[in-house]
Amino acid sequence: MIRLEKETWVLVADGEKALFLRNEGGAAAPQLAVMRVEQQDNPRQGEQVSDRPGRRADTGAGQRSAMEEADWHQLAKDRFAADLSEILTRMVRRGRIARIVLVAPPRSLGELREQLDDTVRKTVIAEIPKTLTGHTLPALQKIIIEDLEAVS
Repeated sequence: MIRLEKETWVLVADGEKALFLRNEGGAAAPQLAVMRVEQQDNPRQGEQVSDRPGRRADTGAGQRSAMEEADWHQLAKDRFAADLSEILTRMVRRGRIARIVLVAPPRSLGELREQLDDTVRKTVIAEIPKTLTGHTLPALQKIIIEDLEAVS
């Protein structure tokens, strides 16, 4: 079982919003407090694209094929994970974070994990692959504690 010791940080993120929480209570009675919020404006893919996908000439006479269009929405989510990684690296190197739990949807968690340097990886005590950014702070705390207690 993993417990949230005092001053353990929890990053709750998705591709557009991140909450940096810190346990202000003890391991017996965790009390998460919001320390920082990061957000990015990332409209849906359809709102970011104005034209039809490009076309290219095919091998046959008069044939043209559509080219795959970049998923700007997903690219922005991936960039947000890189930005979060940079923030975490600075916080760990400055001694603000010694232990952290990462909470994010599976794809975002994977992207974030890829971006983390070894210094930050050493502080990660658990990962929770869930989307929780839309929950209230009391609901977040309850879900996170339950998930950590289930890990053995």
